[in-house]
Amino acid sequence: MKIQNKTMREGIAYLIFGVLTTLVDYVISNALFYAAHMSSVLSQTIGWVAAVLFAFVTNKWWVFNSHTLVPSEVWKEFVSFVLCRVATFLFNLAAIFVMVDILDMEFFICKLLISVVVVILNYVFSKILIFAHKKEEK
Repeated sequence: MKIQNKTMREGIAYLIFGVLTTLVDYVISNALFYAAHMSSVLSQTIGWVAAVLFAFVTNKWWVFNSHTLVPSEVWKEFVSFVLCRVATFLFNLAAIFVMVDILDMEFFICKLLISVVVVILNYVFSKILIFAHKKEEK
């Protein structure tokens, strides 16, 4: 029962913070693409960096309950987190390039479709690779 409650709480927290992370990415990348007229790749890159920093803090503290402040452990989590996010970012970037720049599809719609896949991949990476070593607290 305790594992089921933990999994449900974790899933809800991931969903909430995932939506907020996606909003950070969307607001920044769309503002830069549409208002600042930056290229799709550059606007996506800047939005991604902001979203990853936001996601690391929220995933570490509130989704996966990793409250360690030992610098070597935090650094290990951060590097693992960023490397996994780089993998999904490269997928995102390639998909954006193909869909927007080659196929001339609408940027916003493409980001929406790609985000579904990216969110699932990010959860799996975080759960299995980054924060898996954390024991259930309490």
